[in-house]
Amino acid sequence: MEVAAPIEVSDVTLRYRLDRNRVGTVKEAAVRFVKRDHSYESILALDGVTFTVSPGEIFGVIGPNGAGKSTLMKIIARVLPPSSGRVIVRGSVAPMIELGAGFNPEFTARENVIIYGALLGRDPKFMRERVDVIVEWAGVADFVDIPVRTFSSGMKGRLAFSVATDIEPDILLVDEVLAVGDQAFRKKSEARMNELISGGASVVVVSHALGLVRRLSERVMWIDSGRVKMIGPAQEVVDAYEASG
Repeated sequence: MEVAAPIEVSDVTLRYRLDRNRVGTVKEAAVRFVKRDHSYESILALDGVTFTVSPGEIFGVIGPNGAGKSTLMKIIARVLPPSSGRVIVRGSVAPMIELGAGFNPEFTARENVIIYGALLGRDPKFMRERVDVIVEWAGVADFVDIPVRTFSSGMKGRLAFSVATDIEPDILLVDEVLAVGDQAFRKKSEARMNELISGGASVVVVSHALGLVRRLSERVMWIDSGRVKMIGPAQEVVDAYEASG
C-alpha cells in the first residue's frame, strides 16, 4: 500500500495587496479611508507553485533573495494562508523559521518555552514538563527565570531551536537555521538536525548554502520571482542554478 506524501502543494499562489498611498498621520489615513481615496498594488509572492515531498525525503529549496522561499515555508507551516491553491500537510511539524519570533521579551525563558511551544501546537502541560531539558540543551539553564530581553541574539536562537526540535516531528521545515549562530551552535544544531533526519522525518530545507543543499537533499526545487524554475535531482538543479548566475 502506497504511503501518502507528507506534503502536497498544488498550484499555490500568494498575492499581497499593498497600499500605494503613503500617509503620515492617523488622521490622514482616516480621511483617505472615508473618502475611499486608495489605490493598491498587487504583488505575487508565489505563482502556481506545485510539488510534493515523499516520506523521509530531504527536499531542498533554492533561489535568489525575494524569490518566495520563506513565504512558501510559512504557508507549509500554516503561518500564512495561500490566496489560492491547496496545501496538504500530514503529520506533526517542527518549523524552524525566524527562530524566536514568537518570544515575548518581558517574559522569562521558562514562560517563553511554554508559550512558544503552544504556538507550535504543543500542550502547555507537556511544555512545562520539558522546560528543564530544553533550557539545558540550549545552554541557558542558569537564566531560565530571567526575562529574555536580557538574552543575546545567540542565546535566543539556541533556545528557540531547542524548543522547535524537542519533539520527533514527521516534518521538519528549515529556513537558513544552520547559517545562524556561532560555530559551536551550528555544529550542535546540525547534529540535532541529523538525528531528526535519520529518525525518518521528511525535511524541507531552504538555504543559500548550495554545498549544504547539494549534500543533504535528494531533490531540489529552484524558484525565482515566486515561480518554479526547475525541480529535479539535487546535483542537477544546483548546477543549473549556479550556471544561471
